[in-house]
Amino acid sequence: MTATTETRKFEAEVAQVLHLVTHSLYSHKEIFLRELISNASDACDKLRFESIANPELLAGTGELHIDVSWDKAARTVTIRDNGIGMTRDDVVANIGTIASSGTRRFLEAMSGEQKADARLIGQFGVGFYSAFVVADRVTVLTRHAGAAPEAGVKWESDGRGEYALEAVTLPERGTTVILHLKADEDEFLDGWKLRSLVRKYSDHVAFPIRMPKDAPSSADDAADENAAKADAAPEWETANDASALWTKPKSEISDEDYQAFYKALGHDFNDAAAWTHNRVEGSQSFTTLLYLPSQPPFDLMMGGRDERKGLKLYIKRVFVMDAAEELLPNYLRFVRGVVDADDLPLNVSRELLQHNRQLERIKGACVKRVLDLIEKLARDDADKFAAFYKAFGNTLKEGIVEDPANRERIAKLLRFASTKGEGAAQTVSLDDYVGRMAVGQDTIWYITADGYAAAAGSPQLEAFRAKDIEVLLMFDRIDEWMLGHLHEYAGKSLKNVAKGELPLDAADKAKQEEAAKAAAPLIERLKGLLGDRVGDVRVSARLTDSPSCLALADYEMAPHLARLLREAGQAIPDSKPTLEINPQHPLLQRIEAEADEAKATDLATLLLEQAEIAAGAPLPDPAAFVQRLNRVLLG
Repeated sequence: MTATTETRKFEAEVAQVLHLVTHSLYSHKEIFLRELISNASDACDKLRFESIANPELLAGTGELHIDVSWDKAARTVTIRDNGIGMTRDDVVANIGTIASSGTRRFLEAMSGEQKADARLIGQFGVGFYSAFVVADRVTVLTRHAGAAPEAGVKWESDGRGEYALEAVTLPERGTTVILHLKADEDEFLDGWKLRSLVRKYSDHVAFPIRMPKDAPSSADDAADENAAKADAAPEWETANDASALWTKPKSEISDEDYQAFYKALGHDFNDAAAWTHNRVEGSQSFTTLLYLPSQPPFDLMMGGRDERKGLKLYIKRVFVMDAAEELLPNYLRFVRGVVDADDLPLNVSRELLQHNRQLERIKGACVKRVLDLIEKLARDDADKFAAFYKAFGNTLKEGIVEDPANRERIAKLLRFASTKGEGAAQTVSLDDYVGRMAVGQDTIWYITADGYAAAAGSPQLEAFRAKDIEVLLMFDRIDEWMLGHLHEYAGKSLKNVAKGELPLDAADKAKQEEAAKAAAPLIERLKGLLGDRVGDVRVSARLTDSPSCLALADYEMAPHLARLLREAGQAIPDSKPTLEINPQHPLLQRIEAEADEAKATDLATLLLEQAEIAAGAPLPDPAAFVQRLNRVLLG
């Protein structure tokens, strides 16, 4: 039949990625080989899994493998696999258009003045495009397993906005990617260089990565050898370990082996912070190899909850799926690793996994292992744990809500700034806090705000500082939501210093009642001056230096969180604040003595507005606030 070539334009965002790759990426160029080998390995994994139900898909070739070769004369590097292959529709969907929003996030990460870096490619699932880091033209030849030879597809592009599609006849299934190297990329035409990259990045790929044996070392040698062996098939030798690392005894695996496997598994250039490798024997046998990253993937908090790529599930060393949602809860989505089960059905589907009791037991074991690993890191290496917590602490806090069974263990791992610390970076655990509590104190006190400075400078802390009572400073956006589910720890209740009325001893209570009685006329005047802008006015037990603050009901939402939710389009019920005052402050005494009703109204309103600002609440009318402030300043 006559082949016809169709030319198509890339989807706009793919074109943007290719522009970045072609013009901006400069470091770690060798990433292309890792990514293309990883894609080839996935194709072999998929075929092995599909062949369980359709053994005929494996017909025609021997063992599954990946071949890496090069041609100095033609200036090409070729990566071929005999895996599942692609149909024409697969090629268009996987290469020509957006296959996932990972591409979109890649573009976001590369925006602004940040220099693009090739190490980011794998983290966003756009690994194929790394070919254009070193190539000015890429050719793909592919045929889906089970399809006829004439159902092959040829894809070709120079990465400048268009690609060509052509139907071709291919004798074997699988995918071949041919990179036509740029003029200044000669280093990748060296066999020793390519072998070293295979060993560095892909040694633990579980399929043989084959390379030509006794490859010539120069273009002249290549020409001579090609002439001598024009019709001879190449001799191949395996360049990688080609075994499943997690199946080996731990005594045979070095730390370097573990780290190399992690980097290949997680598409990461950084070392893992820690890992745990375990084999469970019994009525249900399985192996787990779980890693804590040292740095978060870029999509962890940018929609990563819906697009996690955490643990890989194998059954008897046959890859089944990236099954993070079945193997770990959301709050541990940063964990990378492998689970290999012995006794799950090989034809298991995602729907079956969601209702599988055996998998629930594996999931429980994985959660326990991960929490054990984090606890060990916190206990044995404070600096490494601090870096880990900075990267993943907020994600871990989600577990307080999502995993009630492990709430106490998770809470033990959390760290917070404190009024006894120096700056936001100096944090304490809840155990630290409880260990420093005064005799008779039965409450863990905290305050929430939308920043460290706002928390540390809150007027609600004044009475606690005066009594030398430590308060935890919580200023991450997730904290208020989390604390709605963390009501006690180690038998101690947690309470927000800004909510409710403070518990007072007999002497303080008598003093408070006396102050309230003496300030009754002032309170009534303030209620009249402020009208419906407040729900109540009362003398504060919290204040020693500031003139006013807002007090919240026990179950009322903090003003800064209510503001954030409104800005996000959430409907938040209106509530009138309670204004607490310090009658001894000169500003209150001035209001009490002010005979001019208009001036008194300005002063009282400013009293309320400064309390709202300190609490993170939005001013209802900033322009009126400025005018009012100017009137008072001008006297």
